[in-house]
Amino acid sequence: MAVPRRRMPRAEREAQILSVAEEVFADLGYQATTMDEIAERVGVTKPLIYDYFGSKDGLLIACVDRARTLLADTTEEALQQLPPGAPVDEVLRCGIAAFFEFIDEHDLAFRLLHQESAAAVSTERDVERIRAQQGAVIVGFLRRSPGLAEVPEQLVEGYAEVVVGACERVAVWRTHRDGVTAADATDLVVSAVWTGLRTLTGAAATA
Repeated sequence: MAVPRRRMPRAEREAQILSVAEEVFADLGYQATTMDEIAERVGVTKPLIYDYFGSKDGLLIACVDRARTLLADTTEEALQQLPPGAPVDEVLRCGIAAFFEFIDEHDLAFRLLHQESAAAVSTERDVERIRAQQGAVIVGFLRRSPGLAEVPEQLVEGYAEVVVGACERVAVWRTHRDGVTAADATDLVVSAVWTGLRTLTGAAATA
């Protein structure tokens, strides 16, 4: 006798579908992924997924958007743990470490975001929103750090862009280098960026 499928609240079912879709997109790539495959793995009908997300493109964009939100929340929560007025090097290291730890904990989301076929469908704008979001978080916390209050906004924004770009490229690089830990990657980016930031603050400490 078949066991009836448990009814779920819509929000819970959407989260389940997104988790499965993220896995399938990351494993198979966007082009090879079918809505039939996702529906089968979730245990729902294909029309239900279309009802929730509209299309395969819509489902992919929802996956990307969820990853963006998770990354923002993770970074914000890590930086909020710092004491008020924390030195710039501590802010820098904390934010960078949060990024690489997120990548380790959400490997499927990271792989999804960096598939060329996925990026083509979700549009470069959606991936760029993630970069801009991370840059804004970094700018916000750097501006609160001693020594940066008088630095021109444009210069602080530029350094935030350097940090975001360096983190993204090192994260991709480490996927091909076994044994490079999140801590190793954090040290690499901090050491590359801190020299320039230190000249802005006049700080004597080293990262």
